[in-house]
Amino acid sequence: MKAWLALALVVIVAGLATVPWIGNAVVVQFGISVLLLAAVAQGWNIIGGFTGYPSFGNSVFYGLGAYGVAIAMAQFQLPFWVGLLVGLALGVVFAGVLGLAVLRLKGHYFAICTLGLAFVMTAIVSNLELAGTNIGLVLPLLKSEVLFYELALGLVVLATLVVYWLSRSRFGLGLIAIRENEEGAAVMGVNTTLYKVLAFMLSAAITSLAGGIYAYYITFIDPVSVFDIVLNVKMIIMAVFGGAGSVFGPVIGALVLSAISEVLATRITSLASMFFGVVIVVAVVFMPRGIAHMTRHLRGMGWRYFIENVRSHRI
Repeated sequence: MKAWLALALVVIVAGLATVPWIGNAVVVQFGISVLLLAAVAQGWNIIGGFTGYPSFGNSVFYGLGAYGVAIAMAQFQLPFWVGLLVGLALGVVFAGVLGLAVLRLKGHYFAICTLGLAFVMTAIVSNLELAGTNIGLVLPLLKSEVLFYELALGLVVLATLVVYWLSRSRFGLGLIAIRENEEGAAVMGVNTTLYKVLAFMLSAAITSLAGGIYAYYITFIDPVSVFDIVLNVKMIIMAVFGGAGSVFGPVIGALVLSAISEVLATRITSLASMFFGVVIVVAVVFMPRGIAHMTRHLRGMGWRYFIENVRSHRI
């Protein structure tokens, strides 16, 4: 990474860290929401963007992270940090076991299989006394939005550093090779099964941590809210819109889409519910590789960039 870019990123992160001290409560709450979405989008980017496996099951890891914190704190009166580790372990172990089975599938078969995971997990947790059945769990109240904001910001920074490492490491290059041609990667000596499972577990780790932070911040969780498939759709849209497989694309996508969605929800409520559907259509047709790819090519190609995308990806 170039020195000037690294310095600029440090300044941006430092500026974001001061938001709780200079912004009002509404801005801080919005910031927590956006940062958690950016973190889960980066988590999905590892398995979906780098590895090329379109997971619709990452919301399960989010829910496991949330329930790890909730059960530890509400049922056993353990500290938040212990609960965060419990949720992290649940998400990573579940991803490892699940990955060995479902990552043998490819394309839409893999997507359909992972799509059903959230519904299965919701049904299972709804019948567990330890998890509060379908009533949910109430966590101890902590009125410290500054803490949750800084935790969410720290998680985004950590997730982005992990993705940056992937973009430069041999492991990351192996994931990209799997995305481009899995059979060819295997011929070249890449242990595709190991690489895919590790990528799934790494994606689960980031997503589980986000779920754990969310649980303590919101103080109440139930199966429907934390295993919500809509969250998975949002993280995919944000990653794809920003640029799946890029380092900063998912974060940019989360910031841009969340800001626009918030404005629409405030001023034109009826349009807000349609927003993400419109984004999918526009992104797929005009900029299928996301904002990150567009910014690199728009200066040289101008409007021809969008025209070429329409031609190249027409049905």
